[in-house]
Amino acid sequence: MAHQIPDDGTLLPLMEEFYTIQGEGYNTGKAAYFIRLGGCDVGCHWCDVKESWDAELHALTAADTIVDHAIVHPAKNVVVTGGEPLIYNLDYLTTQLQQRGIKTFIETSGAYPLSGNWDWICLSPKKFKAPTLNVAAAAHELKVIVFNKSDFEFAEQNAKLVGPDCKLFLQPEWSKAKEMTPLIVDYVMNNPQWEISLQTHKYLNIP
Repeated sequence: MAHQIPDDGTLLPLMEEFYTIQGEGYNTGKAAYFIRLGGCDVGCHWCDVKESWDAELHALTAADTIVDHAIVHPAKNVVVTGGEPLIYNLDYLTTQLQQRGIKTFIETSGAYPLSGNWDWICLSPKKFKAPTLNVAAAAHELKVIVFNKSDFEFAEQNAKLVGPDCKLFLQPEWSKAKEMTPLIVDYVMNNPQWEISLQTHKYLNIP
């Protein structure tokens, strides 16, 4: 039987939740509780969590339960990711977290309208489904995954959509890191408005 996910965000398809160190982007190195929601139709072929795509595989979990799990950890940072978390209404989840003194971060492709109350929005756009303008305008961080040379042009196209204070990051796709990292280094040295993001959690061998 298909999930009946309420529009109010009180039940969400939880794939996994875990306490770790934020591995990439602006908040690299911070301890954070990760909430990974199931469901994504963006379909990146290099996605490293393809098991997140089908929301039906992941049990509907009360947002209150997720909050209860998050608040027991020393670090008061939560990262909501996926899948594509903005498929769902995240107003309720983020309000409950913030009321308990927890900072809320999201990692999203931006393909769906923005919901939730966020301390940090990381927009990681994908070629397969363009970000909505309201997510781009609200983004604190633009993180573009570099899989091939054409992704530099894609990055610049998306940089035009975000605000002037948005942090700009280029990140090598893990399987192409040896090829792409030298190109990214050269690009950032010539275009210093960009910075380099690395998947440090993979180097550290943590989730």
